[in-house]
Amino acid sequence: MIIDPSDTIAAIASPPGFGFRGIVRLSGPGAWALARAGFTPDREGEKPRRTGSYRLDGLRPPLPAAVVLGRGPRTYTGQDTAEVHTVGSPPLLQLLLAHALTRGARLAEPGEFTLRAFLCGRIDLTRAEAVLGVIEARNPAQLDAALGQLAGGLAGPVAALRDRLLDVLAHLEANLDFVHEPDVDELGRVELAEEFALGADDLQTLAARLDGRDRPGGHPRVVLSGPPNAGKSRLFNALIGRENALVSPRPGTTRDYLTALVDCDGLIVELVDTAGEEVGGTPIEARAQLLRAEQAGRADLLLDCRATDAEPFDAPLPDRSVLRVRTKADLQADAVSSSPSDLLSISASTGSGLDELRRVIAALLRALSAETDLSTTTGARCREGLRLASDALASASASLALGEGEELVAFDLRLAVDELGKVVGAVVTDDVLDRIFRRFCIGK
Repeated sequence: MIIDPSDTIAAIASPPGFGFRGIVRLSGPGAWALARAGFTPDREGEKPRRTGSYRLDGLRPPLPAAVVLGRGPRTYTGQDTAEVHTVGSPPLLQLLLAHALTRGARLAEPGEFTLRAFLCGRIDLTRAEAVLGVIEARNPAQLDAALGQLAGGLAGPVAALRDRLLDVLAHLEANLDFVHEPDVDELGRVELAEEFALGADDLQTLAARLDGRDRPGGHPRVVLSGPPNAGKSRLFNALIGRENALVSPRPGTTRDYLTALVDCDGLIVELVDTAGEEVGGTPIEARAQLLRAEQAGRADLLLDCRATDAEPFDAPLPDRSVLRVRTKADLQADAVSSSPSDLLSISASTGSGLDELRRVIAALLRALSAETDLSTTTGARCREGLRLASDALASASASLALGEGEELVAFDLRLAVDELGKVVGAVVTDDVLDRIFRRFCIGK
């Protein structure tokens, strides 16, 4: 995307279609003059927001409107901006846009308003992607993640780590340049090695949280897991409200996996029913186990299902959110629900406890979303950069611990700094910007 930031750009900024209000947005050195052209205010005076009417070519009666002016650099784009608010009629908005274009404005490219905000330093690249995340959010969890990222949920810690590495790198290069000077401080190698190792672990954890987050439907994935005859398929049917999965007392009925969307306390999730956990068997059974493991590995939340108290639960997985569920409480007269975050006793046959299960699923997934604070757009772009930065920091830590030369440590730190710079947009190329901002709608 090749743009000239000295141009004045204009676009319709309100959603397509008819509405109570429509907006035409302008940004650039001529924004104010173009917004005022043909506008007659109801009252004289200089105010940021003025009501009045426009005389437009092709429209006989005056068009009621309000003009909102913003003085750069304290605006979204960092430039002088103007917004014209009027009736949300597409033909009228097109007339207003044409009014600005014929007087010198240029039609904005997709995402160009946000791109200008990035180029002038008002936002970093992760926040620019968060704007797109807010626009594309399909459920409350995605919206919460995008808003958290817009508030600096990713940029803050990554930028702080990068600044710290730049300080250490400057110190290292001073040592290399003035190695014979007696007053140059030596590095605290042990402390730095530990610091770099911790930083590498943090980045690796952050990258791991992004795995599997990019889904066509954008819904969090909940996978039913457990031994054969644990009541998974019956629970699957009970949660989705129809008989999709085959239910049989014979173990091993499920040989593939089934998926369906289900509403859990206002959160739409993708529910996955898998085969029971078994060892060995026929090639068909082995394939079922492979599919089961694959789906479990892609789960945002794993429902570890057991039929009764006679079946012990597996040890919790350290890298996976797990909710333990007793599925056949109707077969145990004294079954009671314990802590929702630890164990739920429900009955897939009678429906007892299903509403509570839905609430707990939603609460756990929303907590996970708040913890991750990343939109899927950023996840797709940043995973590799975070991993490369983590590897470079781990290498720098090992070099320090082994007493290697500081030039090797400096080399690894430069790699880490460059990769983190790509994440926040301090190091960026035109093709990366084009891939990100061409996904925006015009007017954003």
